[in-house]
Amino acid sequence: MPFNRRHVAQLSLAVATLLTSQTGWASKPETPTTLAGGKVITVEEGKKLLDAKSAVFVDTRSVVNFGKGRVPGAVTAAYKEKSEPVADFDVSADSFELDKLPKDKNAPVVFYSDGPTGWKSYKAAVLSVKAGHKQVLYMRGGLADWQAKALPVER
Repeated sequence: MPFNRRHVAQLSLAVATLLTSQTGWASKPETPTTLAGGKVITVEEGKKLLDAKSAVFVDTRSVVNFGKGRVPGAVTAAYKEKSEPVADFDVSADSFELDKLPKDKNAPVVFYSDGPTGWKSYKAAVLSVKAGHKQVLYMRGGLADWQAKALPVER
């Protein structure tokens, strides 16, 4: 059976569907603007915390993306996400190394990833609150907003 235009069109549609569903090319909804038990902060507020050296910054992106650029002094704690991008996500589907967070649960911790559609940092912040951390800060604008405001980036 020879390929015809209809077969090519069907195959192209199937490949596009597979790529967008498996690689995240499909647009994700934005993360919530509130964090129960924690606080959502702007990148400007994050910069003040960085300047005062009064918080630990946790980059929840992949190690590869962390290496491309990060908030100065940030630590990497990649969030491995398999759950849906929703506020009541299935915690059991994901993995996150809580042991990379400060042992002092009263220490301020700022979580960030790529930006408002970066669910990894939101989910890590939620898990940290559930683990008993008292000063969980979610920098919702993420590295995208940080760079857009021309704030310093470490490579």
